[in-house]
Formats: sequence, C-alpha cells, structure tokens
Amino acid sequence: MRTSRLEAFSDGVLAIIITIMVLELRVPDGPHFSDLADSATGFLTYLLSFVYIGIYWNNHHHMFQLVRRVNGAVLWANLHLLFWLSLYPFTTAWMDETDLARTPLVVYGVNLLAAAIAYYLLQLTIMHAEGADGLLREALGRDLKGKASPVIYLAGILTAWLLGWPALLFYAAVAVIWLVPDRRMESYVARHGLAE
Repeated sequence: MRTSRLEAFSDGVLAIIITIMVLELRVPDGPHFSDLADSATGFLTYLLSFVYIGIYWNNHHHMFQLVRRVNGAVLWANLHLLFWLSLYPFTTAWMDETDLARTPLVVYGVNLLAAAIAYYLLQLTIMHAEGADGLLREALGRDLKGKASPVIYLAGILTAWLLGWPALLFYAAVAVIWLVPDRRMESYVARHGLAE
C-alpha cells in the first residue's frame, strides 16, 4: 500500500494539533506591551511545543520519503505516534495554567518521552515491514540523536520532579538537537534520487 494517505492524514492531524495549541494562548487583558507579560509563559510553552510538532512533521516527512511499503502495523504505529502528539496541547496548557508547577512539568516530559518512543517504534515497524533491504534501516545508521534524546528527557523529568521549571532546559535541549532535520535521511534521499 502507498504512503500518500498515511502522510496526508498525519499532516492534517499535526495541523489540527498546532491550531488547538494556539487557541489555548491567553489574550492579554490590556492594549499595552506591558500586558503581554501575563502571556509570556504561555507563549514560551506554546513555542516549545510548536517547535516539537514541527520537528516531528519534518522528520516524519523525510522518513516517509524512504518508505516503500506500508502495512496495517505501520498504520497503527503511526496512529500511536499521533496519539502522543495529540496530547501536546493538553500538557502544554496544563504547564502554562499552573505557572510551570512540578507535576505538569513531569507530565509534559513524560508526554515528550512517550512521543519519542512512539516515533522509534514507528521506525522499527517500518523496518520490519520492509525487511532487511529497507532503505530506512540503511539511512538511520547508528542514530545517536535518537539514543541520546530519551536520556535527556529522563533527566528533564527528574529535574521537573526535584526542581521544577529548570526541566524546560532539558526539554529545550532535545528540541535544539533535532531542530535541524535528520541529515542522514536528507543525504540518503538526495544520494539515491528519492526526493519528490
């Protein structure tokens, strides 16, 4: 089965997630720049989550340029990823509305970690569906960023539990690591003439 329907559905879900998140932003009470201070935390948590959704969208797009076969297991693994990403508006709003309280920061970190695990499981499911000669398996290689991210998330979750808001530094660090699209996949796609 072709990947186009899966990609279109995923794109639509991610667009809706971003829309829901922006609707959660509080409008300042007054017309002055100083009134924006009340919305600063909400904007920053929105920005972090927006960047994460953008990272997943970008890497999902690059990954599916390498996918030749999609089966039912891949569809369910993709839905599993979308489930965790669809919780971003909730966990982001909870962090904002509680002024970065510890429990919402922990839950946000668990949400980030769960999405990362779901993405990894999606990759494994694709590689299993495509077999030993799959392009994704060859393109991924050692995947250092993929292995480091869960460790940093766990450090962030522990920091959230013990200290609170400094956990955002760990969560932002993972976003910075992934901000540049996965060069392995980009180079593999370019090298093998797979670009659309």
